[in-house]
Amino acid sequence: MEGQFVTTPFGRRAMSLGMLANQVRAQQIKPGYSIDKWKLYRSLCEAKPLLGVTDRALAVLNALLSFYPQNELSEESGLVVFPSNAQLSLRSHGMAEQTIRRHLAALVDAGLLTRKDSPNGKRYARKDRSGSIRDAFGFSLAPLLARAEEIEHLAAKVVAEKLYVQHLREQISLFRRDIAKLIEAAITDQVPGEWAQTFNEFRDIVESVPRAPTTTELEVVCDLIERLRLKVLNHLDIQLKSKNLSANPYQNERHIQNSNSESILDSEAPAQIENRQHADGHKVEQDREDANNAVPWRSVSVSIPSLPEPNMVGSDDRAATIISKAGDNRGSELKSFPLSLVLQACPDIAAYGPGGGIRSWRDLISAASVVKSMLGVTPSAYHDACTIMGYDNAATVIACILQRATKINSAGGYLRDLTRRTEKGEFAIGPMLMSLVRSNGGPATTLQS
Repeated sequence: MEGQFVTTPFGRRAMSLGMLANQVRAQQIKPGYSIDKWKLYRSLCEAKPLLGVTDRALAVLNALLSFYPQNELSEESGLVVFPSNAQLSLRSHGMAEQTIRRHLAALVDAGLLTRKDSPNGKRYARKDRSGSIRDAFGFSLAPLLARAEEIEHLAAKVVAEKLYVQHLREQISLFRRDIAKLIEAAITDQVPGEWAQTFNEFRDIVESVPRAPTTTELEVVCDLIERLRLKVLNHLDIQLKSKNLSANPYQNERHIQNSNSESILDSEAPAQIENRQHADGHKVEQDREDANNAVPWRSVSVSIPSLPEPNMVGSDDRAATIISKAGDNRGSELKSFPLSLVLQACPDIAAYGPGGGIRSWRDLISAASVVKSMLGVTPSAYHDACTIMGYDNAATVIACILQRATKINSAGGYLRDLTRRTEKGEFAIGPMLMSLVRSNGGPATTLQS
């Protein structure tokens, strides 16, 4: 029986109480107990964080196990292997012998191996006359067999921990997606609330997660972000219950008629466009609900001036087609945002306003007309954007493009793409503005309807 003997190390290696304890524990093997060595090795790999061994040390252990002739580790078959360092190096993918010695010492210190040194420190076996191994000197695998149940328990614990961490990460990802999309929907539909402050709180939670978080840190983050999600849902639920929302998406439809050919800079159209919301606290110039009460909604007509078109064949037909499409997509028209938020997100546009500043939507539209030419946006592309998005929103988009001009290769192509997406109801200005506000590092601005 290999585990009945306590041996001391050869040469200058000192004996320690820890080595003695490992040898004593290696003797506590149940009679007739055996286990598949490769199954046990897989459990070792899974329990590696709790055992305090490295992957390189496990690679050396894998090489040692390959020298054991049986698949089942059992005391009856002997538990001592005696390969040379040269053979271990070959089966450890060419690992240097000095490195092998270091990892063998680490395995002994971790209590996974014990040394059974010969009188001269060499590894070898003595056989009897029948050819059976009588005595062997090398490394004993008895600690692995004695600790097999403990190792499997540790492996199961590590696997359960990994599954729990995976569950926490999945929950955090789902909560992040829910909060981001709910805030975006609230801003797009102009639901009253401190959405900018809520979004900043959301980003603070997300950015507080370290690169390699512990389980406790993930639990704290998951709890915080779940509470924020419930807070957003409760606020939206209260708003939905407090308002009598119509299920008809065409209740506030408008008929857009292009009846004026004068330039946007010389017209008073911005003062005639509905739903004008000024950031300095002025009242909305013409509320849509008042217009509905005054005139049946199917007959409301807003006069929008057109921009000068280049001399192109069929340009009027194309403009008429765009206006027709805009009328067919009234349910997806963009929402307007406070001028103060636009200037906070896009401060660069202010330098192009009348007198070097922007104090009203008319100033922003005038600045956008100047900037579009500088960005290389054609009059036709800007005209299409004004027709589909509205003058305020088109000017806002131009301001956003100017703010990100260094990152956009073709401003005209980008504007046309946003116009097409707006026409299909796939674009909202709110997320673009919030992204620019965060990148500018400015203070949060409250978005209200």
